[in-house]
Amino acid sequence: MITKTNLKLFIGTITVIVLSISTANAQEARMGVKGGLNISNLYVDNVNDENSRIGLNVGLYGQILATDFFAIQPELLYTTKGSKNEYDGFVDQEVKFNLNYLEVPVLAVFKLGEVAELHAGGYGSYLLGANVSYAGDIVNGGEELDRDNFKTYDYGLVGGLGLNFGGVQIGTRYNYGLVKLAKTDNAKTILGDSKNSVAQVYVAFNFK
Repeated sequence: MITKTNLKLFIGTITVIVLSISTANAQEARMGVKGGLNISNLYVDNVNDENSRIGLNVGLYGQILATDFFAIQPELLYTTKGSKNEYDGFVDQEVKFNLNYLEVPVLAVFKLGEVAELHAGGYGSYLLGANVSYAGDIVNGGEELDRDNFKTYDYGLVGGLGLNFGGVQIGTRYNYGLVKLAKTDNAKTILGDSKNSVAQVYVAFNFK
């Protein structure tokens, strides 16, 4: 259940990140927009891509330089995760399970010269909604799922690589979820102990 305390904590975290960027020295910080694709699935013990689905990630980021070689990069993203299952046989059917999040990654950035940089850190995310969609010989359509069946908050580890070309960055990243997504017995029957696993590719544009 979403409580006022949890919601205030989440909003407070976002506020601190935005203020930290806006109050940094203009020569030591930069902001921008970014967007790209997610290749996501759900895993229990071993990560696999047998049920991966394509989603998106889009939002804002800031980078606060501590030295010429190190920076802190907070982000605020809308991101879609989940899984896809395909059933082939007498009939063909595709089922997509979709989870939509507001996500806050906070990354340590290690600059390897002027072009490449390594990213490492963690993320916290807030579940905005969940739905399932069907396509195939039997059923076409979709429906919203009760969000109370799933954990409201997710968090995990992040690692990636970015390549800078002037004011544009092209990057790839992997998010490893640490939270079991199912909350109720009904959800656990379907998802078990599944967690999020997301590979990302993105393009980022600096404001300056």
